[in-house]
Amino acid sequence: MDTAILPSTLLLTILLSVGLVFFIRASTKDRIETAQLISEQDEAVFMPQLQDYFRSRSYQVAEVNQEQNQVTFQGLVQPSIFLAVFLTVLAAAGLTCLSLVLSLLFPDLGNIFLVLILLSPLSGIFYWKKAGRLEKVLLKLESQTTQERSLSKITVVGHRDELSELQRVLQLKSAE
Repeated sequence: MDTAILPSTLLLTILLSVGLVFFIRASTKDRIETAQLISEQDEAVFMPQLQDYFRSRSYQVAEVNQEQNQVTFQGLVQPSIFLAVFLTVLAAAGLTCLSLVLSLLFPDLGNIFLVLILLSPLSGIFYWKKAGRLEKVLLKLESQTTQERSLSKITVVGHRDELSELQRVLQLKSAE
């Protein structure tokens, strides 16, 4: 094989490996967002629905601030088995490519670089340890009265997946 091709292939493979490492690290990153949502229900009807929703999602009330009309829920986020396996498979594929390129570049060492593939379960373990964490959701409820009806406006600070699920389940509209 041409000697200029192997070093350039190694460089590209190393760059892809760096991208893979950052992808694995990003899988555990907090994605906290703030959303303002509106319910067409009155506060007296809407607040029990919110409490039932969070109770069904294994959240518990951590703090209540009566003056600001805020409630903080917290719950333990479980890591995804699928994502742990997926990241392990991705790491195995990336390390396989890297070890094959290194084997071609250094043929005297034989297939010793294939041992790198044994490091792939570390990505799943890394995800599993970092993804299981205590998560908080902050709710601030405000009542708004229009001419025809009373609306409930909530400001929610939490994980973006939790916000979208809350909006979908309780059929809330975005205030923004």
